[in-house]
Amino acid sequence: MRFLKLQQVMDKTSLCRSSIYNLINAGQFPKNVTVMGKRKAWLESEIEDWMMRKIEGIE
Repeated sequence: MRFLKLQQVMDKTSLCRSSIYNLINAGQFPKNVTVMGKRKAWLESEIEDWMMRKIEGIE
């Protein structure tokens, strides 16, 4: 299990920051978690699952 920073999520998905947050607000993208203080991150496995669902045409 690994945490990804926003820039890593952007690089992995080819989405920009605003698209990621728009998808989160629409309930269509994994939410970030608080790692410590104000530091937020995403679970790599959740991002990869989201990407696989996109490839399979499920979402």
